[in-house]
Amino acid sequence: MIPSRSRSWWRVTAWLIAGGLAVALPAVAADRAAADNVQAGIDAEKFFGAIVKVQARALPDARSATTLGAEREGTGVVIDKDGLILTIGYLVIEADEVRISDDRGRTLPAVVVGYDHASGLALVRSVAPFDAAPLHLGDSAALAESDPVLIVNYGGRSDVTLAYVVSRRSFTGNWEYLLDRAIFTSPPTLNWSGAALIGKDGSLLGVGSLILRDATAADPHLPGNMFVPVELLTPILPDLVKSGRRAGPARPWLGVAADEIQGRLLVTRVSPEGPADRAGVHVGDIILGVGGDAVHSQEEFYRKVWGRGAAGSEIPLRVLQDSDVRELKVPSIDRLDYFRQKPTL
Repeated sequence: MIPSRSRSWWRVTAWLIAGGLAVALPAVAADRAAADNVQAGIDAEKFFGAIVKVQARALPDARSATTLGAEREGTGVVIDKDGLILTIGYLVIEADEVRISDDRGRTLPAVVVGYDHASGLALVRSVAPFDAAPLHLGDSAALAESDPVLIVNYGGRSDVTLAYVVSRRSFTGNWEYLLDRAIFTSPPTLNWSGAALIGKDGSLLGVGSLILRDATAADPHLPGNMFVPVELLTPILPDLVKSGRRAGPARPWLGVAADEIQGRLLVTRVSPEGPADRAGVHVGDIILGVGGDAVHSQEEFYRKVWGRGAAGSEIPLRVLQDSDVRELKVPSIDRLDYFRQKPTL
């Protein structure tokens, strides 16, 4: 939860001026050392020049349009001198057209450089020359509960949220997604998609993914946001730039969304024409196990599935359909193979 000194945090003053950006914590006794160290001394013009709007229009037959919409909008952050932009992956999945807009009001065409389902991160790059000083990738692994952060989105100077890290813990999403140590912050920002999580030194620590009602792990549950830590990007960045995906075998993907309800995994969505759909899994089924192993949570389910080998492995599922227990064999695939691809000339 937010520490007891939070009342003083809400008296934080952020100076966003042309000559520099600084964030100062109030100099109460407990925070004097932090206040001395948090003066970032960043050139505001360069800093906000690295924060861009990312807009994407999905392919006409995009399979993700049902859940993500055809028109998508969020934030991207320039991370190298050649204009490489880091964003959240769901903005650009199955994109037909991508555009970026900078803080000068310019809108430029862009292309998707790479996407990684395991982390949820994506890279795009402007087609036209794009002059922006990159933000440094910080040490997100060192970010701890109660650390102060800034959340910055494409609104720039007019939309900066001062927040605390309120939890570092695992996160599971029902789209077959698991992060071992996600970053949770509070209070929430409303423009979270791809938003930049900025540390006290001005470095980039995370990429905005979700808004939640329970950013804190225990009571009282506070609303907030979940960020993907940039530490997940570092080892795969060369692969994404070179080939558009991480190296090595992909995880098996089934195309089934299951929510945890009272210790049961209830199937709430089955991807049309996906592996689970073809194998006979239906909405309303209850997933009881993977092979002979019972599962009661999303994390258990994913780890059992992924432990069966790479994409292409046959995954044995035990499901309850109506009043019958059925054993199904699901031939998994790489999730990227399920997405529609933009035709190449």
